[in-house]
Amino acid sequence: MSASLLTARAYHGHSHGAVTDHVALTYEDRFLRRKVLTTVSGQSLLVDLPQTTSLDHGGVLVLEEGGEIEVLAAPEPLLSITSDNLTRIAWHVGNRHTPCQIEPARLLIQPDHVIREMLRHLGAEVADVTEPFTPEGGAYGHGRTHSHEHGHTHHDGHDHSHDHEH
Repeated sequence: MSASLLTARAYHGHSHGAVTDHVALTYEDRFLRRKVLTTVSGQSLLVDLPQTTSLDHGGVLVLEEGGEIEVLAAPEPLLSITSDNLTRIAWHVGNRHTPCQIEPARLLIQPDHVIREMLRHLGAEVADVTEPFTPEGGAYGHGRTHSHEHGHTHHDGHDHSHDHEH
């Protein structure tokens, strides 16, 4: 076994000032529990977290050896969406429960030909770009809009009204 394998068993949402290296990961690759990654400087890093975790851009993996590896959002293929009525377009994107990065003048989503055609039909301009992807976090504190697919229990027939009607 090579002694150069770093190990991280903890993750924090922000650095404590001890960043020694970086890992650049796409949105999908930032959702992990156990995986061997290669840092920007070329070192091997075993990530072995207690549970599957959504790593955020700017978060850090805490090394057992001391120090932190900062997580960076890697450039990846995305769709850039602009419109004269971006609020309306954002509503339609949100209604599809797709991860979305919201900026003042545009939206960014992962490539999806069905949503692309829907948006064009609604009058939006859609362009292919390659950029880091940091979508909005969900209303319940996690950025994964598809959380039900990843071990969270979801009971069919559950009342989703949450007692808003009295």
